[in-house]
Amino acid sequence: VQLQASGGGLVQAGGSLRLSCAASGRTFSSDAMGWVRQAPGKEREFVAAINWSSTYTYYADSVKGRFTISRDNAKNTVYLQMNSLKPEDTAVYYCAADSGLLKLARLEYEYWGQGTQVTVSS
Repeated sequence: VQLQASGGGLVQAGGSLRLSCAASGRTFSSDAMGWVRQAPGKEREFVAAINWSSTYTYYADSVKGRFTISRDNAKNTVYLQMNSLKPEDTAVYYCAADSGLLKLARLEYEYWGQGTQVTVSS
């Protein structure tokens, strides 16, 4: 099972990026999927999660109103649209999946993959 994140890069504050995470080896159409991040010297931090049917989303307060999570079950892919980026958003972003959305939000996810670096310059 692989969860491969992509779409990171260097952007100026106020800019936007769209991350993608393609899953392979297993279908996650019945699972919650989400994003977590880790900045240098800091602990992992929950960012956003979405339930299997896209009817419910959950965001960390630090990104609410700026980030939008979505998914395409046909493509086994989850996305994170990041707008109004701030320097404090700089981190490696990882996608994750679990049967429970709240478990994912508590960083108790079962599946996770390689991350993608997001750097926001001031």
